[in-house]
Amino acid sequence: MIEELKRRAGEKAAEYVKDGMVVGLGTGSTVKYTILKLGEMVKDGLDIIGIPTSIATEKLAREVGIKLGDINDYDVIDITIDGADEVDRELNLIKGGGGALLREKMIAHASKYEVIVVDERKVKEFLGAFPLPVEVVKFGYRRTMRVLESLGCEAKLRMKEGNIYITDNENYIVDCKFGVIKSPAELEREIDNIPGVVEIGLFINLVNEVIIGKKEGIEIMKKRSNPL
Repeated sequence: MIEELKRRAGEKAAEYVKDGMVVGLGTGSTVKYTILKLGEMVKDGLDIIGIPTSIATEKLAREVGIKLGDINDYDVIDITIDGADEVDRELNLIKGGGGALLREKMIAHASKYEVIVVDERKVKEFLGAFPLPVEVVKFGYRRTMRVLESLGCEAKLRMKEGNIYITDNENYIVDCKFGVIKSPAELEREIDNIPGVVEIGLFINLVNEVIIGKKEGIEIMKKRSNPL
């Protein structure tokens, strides 16, 4: 059933994409359905340029026939469709469970319109049930973790198959359990001031709309008017 909710949200977002757009392609198990749907639309004649947020997304987009571009060649991305690990009613997010938070945030920042697709489990009153991913440089990472813990979290270095997880940007990820995050913007500023931190999985004031796949259908949460 959860996969069906993800599919509903992901395919709904594909309806927002129009001919000639530059489209940010997110990472994760829900936006996968957006990319698959866009691949079908491309086969039917849709002409878009995709900007992938991860190596995994780049691979999937190529497989389904989406033309890809380099973010360096585009000042503005028309729309980005991405997933999230948690979203609150103010449209703040925790992202980075898939390890792509740095590229995801860069592409979100370059986008005119950011659409997030999630299933209903991801919508929370407050962020923080999902550990906050923080991408850090390898140099001095243990010290960086200690400084993160001084902010009140339990910091754990992400592992994969018994090895330290390495991001697409050759960095580490520290997953930080803060518990309930009542002031995400303030926490983002505090973490951003720590030397060695590359990026934080808090996305504040970057999202225009959230499409939620629910058992009853689709719910849409909006924050700003749609310029499309």
